[in-house]
Amino acid sequence: MSDFLGIHGTALALREQRLQLLASNLANADTPGFQAQDMDFSSALRAALQPDRGVGDHITQAAQAARYAPASTQPSMDGNTVDGERAKAAFAQASLEYRASLSFVESKVRGMLTAITGQ
Repeated sequence: MSDFLGIHGTALALREQRLQLLASNLANADTPGFQAQDMDFSSALRAALQPDRGVGDHITQAAQAARYAPASTQPSMDGNTVDGERAKAAFAQASLEYRASLSFVESKVRGMLTAITGQ
């Protein structure tokens, strides 16, 4: 099935993990000491697609390796590094990217169903 979807199945899974990370930033915007995190999607995708990946969940491993703490633009007294407006913008953009990947995967599946059923 992964050959059928090409990189898009992997991309969709990585986009989902990035959305979870960004949602965690938003949920913890008022948590003292919380350190915002993001994921370099391009690096994670390259790592996940490496043919010599070992045993285990290579997508999760790639996502973990591509995590980083974005530079804090608004220092806070309580040590929280989430910039609410940037976090919302990053989440909105990541949501659009996820929906685009999902639409592509859905169209591939619809095409396969049409080929199988002939309708």
